[in-house]
Amino acid sequence: MSSAVIDETNVDIKAAYLSAEDLRLAASLLYQAYHDDPVFLEIFSAEKSDYEQRLRASIREELNAFWHAKQPMIGLYLGETMVGVACLNNPEEGVSSERFWHWRLKMLLGAGYFSTKQMIEKEKVVLASVPLKKFHMLSFIAIHPLHQHHGFGHYLMAAVNTILTEHKDSEGVAVYATSKKYKAFFNDVNYQFIKEVDVGNVSGSLMVYYRDSDNNDNE
Repeated sequence: MSSAVIDETNVDIKAAYLSAEDLRLAASLLYQAYHDDPVFLEIFSAEKSDYEQRLRASIREELNAFWHAKQPMIGLYLGETMVGVACLNNPEEGVSSERFWHWRLKMLLGAGYFSTKQMIEKEKVVLASVPLKKFHMLSFIAIHPLHQHHGFGHYLMAAVNTILTEHKDSEGVAVYATSKKYKAFFNDVNYQFIKEVDVGNVSGSLMVYYRDSDNNDNE
């Protein structure tokens, strides 16, 4: 993706890579989006009083790890206001990479040993189920609650798909959807259902967007 991907029919909507100044707002959007996610509710023990504190710490450190490892983080903007964010892992990188050792240490301090271990195990389980050799993993995606149901998710996913033009060896983008709502959304943007994958006591849908999916649909 170039420095910005702009929808020509509405110049007020644009997608661009996040800057360092955007990380705090991106973390806030992701916290709102994943506060009630079944996987995070289990990993960070929602019944405990410090659930929200540990979830915030986890998301903050995840974004810091993405930033320092130069992983793609895309913001969607309406004018100057960020309304969405998406974070991906490049095919060459991942949470299992040695470049993320610093993230693990800070996660241990912020989220606790058990939660950090479960986060790493979740990544391993999901990644091992993807039927591709080289691919991007869509780790996080969020649209601001006040801007949902207005098509912004589709704009954001169009920007995500442009990442593939910069990585010719990537076979596609994988995502783990934990609700019927998310599964329906990803299906609507040409992600194909692969199989159900269990992470702890939570079952979710592994879905993949294959390179040139849109072109294949038009043939």
